[in-house]
Amino acid sequence: MHIKQELTGTRFVVVAGGVISGVGKGVATASIGKIFKEYGFKTTVIKIDPYINFDAGTLRPTEHGEVWVTADGGEIDQDLGTYERFLDEDIAKANNITTGQIYKAVIDRERRGDYLGQTVQFIPHIIDEVIERITVAAQGYDIVVVEIGGTVGDYENTPFLYALKSLERDLGPQRIVYALVTYLPVPDHIGEMKTKPTQQAIRLLNEHGISPDFIICRAECPLDEVRRKKIVEFSHIDPEHVIAAPNVQSVYEIPLAFEEQKLGAKLLAQLGIVAPKAAVWDIWRTRVNTILNPEKKVRIGIVGKYLNAGAQSLTDSYLSVCHAIVHAGAAQGYGVDIAWIDARDFEKDPTRISQQLALCDGIVVPGGFGDQGVEGKMAAIAYARNNGIPFLGLCYGFQLAVVEYARTICKLIGAHTTEVDAHTHYPVVTMLSLQQQLLSDNKVGGSMRLGAYGALIRPHTLVASLYRAAGITDSVVYERHRHRYEVNPDYVVQLEMAGLCFSGFTARSDGTRLMEYLELPLHPFFVATQAHPEFTSTFMRPNALFSGLIHAAVQRKLIQISGNKTVEVQKQH
Repeated sequence: MHIKQELTGTRFVVVAGGVISGVGKGVATASIGKIFKEYGFKTTVIKIDPYINFDAGTLRPTEHGEVWVTADGGEIDQDLGTYERFLDEDIAKANNITTGQIYKAVIDRERRGDYLGQTVQFIPHIIDEVIERITVAAQGYDIVVVEIGGTVGDYENTPFLYALKSLERDLGPQRIVYALVTYLPVPDHIGEMKTKPTQQAIRLLNEHGISPDFIICRAECPLDEVRRKKIVEFSHIDPEHVIAAPNVQSVYEIPLAFEEQKLGAKLLAQLGIVAPKAAVWDIWRTRVNTILNPEKKVRIGIVGKYLNAGAQSLTDSYLSVCHAIVHAGAAQGYGVDIAWIDARDFEKDPTRISQQLALCDGIVVPGGFGDQGVEGKMAAIAYARNNGIPFLGLCYGFQLAVVEYARTICKLIGAHTTEVDAHTHYPVVTMLSLQQQLLSDNKVGGSMRLGAYGALIRPHTLVASLYRAAGITDSVVYERHRHRYEVNPDYVVQLEMAGLCFSGFTARSDGTRLMEYLELPLHPFFVATQAHPEFTSTFMRPNALFSGLIHAAVQRKLIQISGNKTVEVQKQH
């Protein structure tokens, strides 16, 4: 490999984690990448996942959080979503490297005879494959931030730490900076912040021949000078390179907190480069302030089902939906209260539908799979439709909106998606023949629409106006997908004759039109899409559909406030 030629001038910041997983490496990595971008550098981020899965596509949302979908069709760890939300850029699936990918590539190459009879070994073959993938993803960028998943000391991390040390040897130590994100616990029975776990993490990193240049200290409270001094004495780094990262209300505060400690300038000094321009944080800071200190708020209900592992799991399962709502609210000067609503509760007790949804200014029914909570989700959709509550359906939410409308308005009793009822008399949502053929040929992945697809938007529709308001004037709009089932083309005319407007579609090569958007023209805001628009929403550029939902929720709340005032005046008279 000609690494020096392929990475001429490229600098790397490697972010590893210590003590515990979930310490905040992803947000720290995204924040560092955002800082570099604000300084004018062409920046990208790479995530290395030590698990043996090939990608995140087969992992349960309740165990691993949501699966992030890239524009080029990758099913990726949710940290890629954090990177895109911060950097406001699409990141390719090649920027996610897993142990499974590495070993599969090497074994496939060995089976083809590409090694010409060599003994295939951990060194050099596995290490070379890691370096090759990092090199491919890094080409053309000024600075690349590489996050290593897991925790220092895990056996699974070994190949990647070794590979990055090898890359440092090839490029020179001035081209790579190491940052260790560590955790400083405060045990309740002691009430004192402890640095010993951080010291152990530093020691474990040193065993790989790597000494951290920066230590980012995650904790429940700010780092004090006593603890800072202990860390400096153990790690032998500049005291200014120990960065405090206490808990915050919003992850979008973190780049600002790092900038207050001049982390960006310190990293650039360590890398020996000068920023092309000064960073400007005015709009970012204003939106963060809206999140932290909202003068006005709306309440958005997310009607989901992934509650098996508790409330935290639910948040992770619908992480991008939550962020997209917050993005749209902050851009419009509104804070957002998100109400997490379990669709299965509506199936057990229908009276809870009005009790919970009447308190919401808007409702989102997100994506999902399977039959759990389906009837509860449709009950929520019906309530929003009948009561004029702003509604946004995403993927499965779009499909269930079609099913609910077919049953209720078109009187197709028992209509359903064949994902849930394979024998329904009215399969208004189904898998099309081409997809069924792929499944029968054991091409499971090929049966799924995955990644960005373009949809032709009908003019003079609400969806067209939403994208136009977001500055997207093209008639073809691209959103990301992750699904197998489609609206059955045989029922489209009947549904539209009954008042449902399909406001966008994708034309397949065989002439089949796949419905992508729907809306109800006489409803204040009833919009759904087969896509996952949450995957294209960023902090500085909210997705058009979520912006529309928040605007409609605000209008509903203002009307309610105005109506309440009128009633109060009438009472006084």
